[in-house]
Amino acid sequence: MIGQKKSSPRGNRIAAKVQNIVAEILRDKYMDDPVLGMVSIVGADSHGGLSFVQLYYYTRGDVAVVQKKLDGVTRAVRFELAARIDQKYTPEIRFVYDDTIERAERIEQLLAGLK
Repeated sequence: MIGQKKSSPRGNRIAAKVQNIVAEILRDKYMDDPVLGMVSIVGADSHGGLSFVQLYYYTRGDVAVVQKKLDGVTRAVRFELAARIDQKYTPEIRFVYDDTIERAERIEQLLAGLK
């Protein structure tokens, strides 16, 4: 645990708020996009004194294609976030793929192989 900062309750609230708003933005603005329509925002962490939020997403599509598309729309999403969030400053955002489901499936396969 040395060197790791614990997130603050305020940071957790900001991250959750940003997660919800960005999920709404993706649903409202990009649902018809064949790549971004398959994206689900599944979590968020705040960093850097609330000036940065890392958004975790899941998709069944090609992760490299989806990541490139999300990187391309990040600026527009942040601009829309600034219009919807009621804060003095809008945090920077970054999309990161969440591979928890794949890791869980791999562990289940390994455990099934032990039987």
